[in-house]
Amino acid sequence: MKKILFRILICVLVICVIASAGYGLGQLGFYCKGNGADYSVKKTETTDSPLKGKTVIFLGSSVTYGARSLGESFVDFLVKQDGIIAVKEAKSGTTLVDDKGNSYISRMKKIDAALKPDLFVCQLSTNDAVQGKPLGKVTASFDREKFDTHTVAGAIEYIISYAKDTWDCPVMFYTNTLFENTEYEDMIFLLREIQVKWHIGVIDLFNDKEMCKVSDEDLKLYMADAIHPTRAGYRDWWTPVIRERIILYLGLRTDLITGTIREK
Repeated sequence: MKKILFRILICVLVICVIASAGYGLGQLGFYCKGNGADYSVKKTETTDSPLKGKTVIFLGSSVTYGARSLGESFVDFLVKQDGIIAVKEAKSGTTLVDDKGNSYISRMKKIDAALKPDLFVCQLSTNDAVQGKPLGKVTASFDREKFDTHTVAGAIEYIISYAKDTWDCPVMFYTNTLFENTEYEDMIFLLREIQVKWHIGVIDLFNDKEMCKVSDEDLKLYMADAIHPTRAGYRDWWTPVIRERIILYLGLRTDLITGTIREK
């Protein structure tokens, strides 16, 4: 009887381990069609790009990292396709708001200050919206020490000021594509206000009219969930637009057409 119970216990443990492993793989996006090998960075061809050799710092969380696309995001496709030199400082679950040791601000300060980047790109984190971080207000001040980094507004202003003073390079923010979250919409509205004050670039995928035209069929291929793209989503949907906006913002080409804003 004891042997039978022992075998049953072993079987239960094995099943639990397999189930746990399967769940973990699912969380990484292993079972998404859009994460197939054909969509990988490895299978992507290089192009003759005006971004070749440009050094770009990318600061963000799971979307910048590629948490549901096996660790491959638009950053990695820009490295492979365009030949950029990327500093990818991305950690899942982190926020702009500086109330934890792994916030955008705390991690940004660990990036080599001696770098000579051509551009600094920061993700407008969905985590701040999902976690209900306080929005705050844009101030009239340009003094970094006066920004309330426990609010989204203060954190964004701090990041911009620090990046400009430390690396003396252009600064851009990018948003997620459209998903249902009014708090995130408020953050984008705030970012637009900050853009006017600081003269930064903004890649607004959320409100881009052409990006919003994606079919339901393509959306299933492109997104692992409402927030995180798959490899296919990054490669074929996000990266071309991000590339275009960066090239335009850096003045490397002047014949590119920017996206229009969707009607609400």
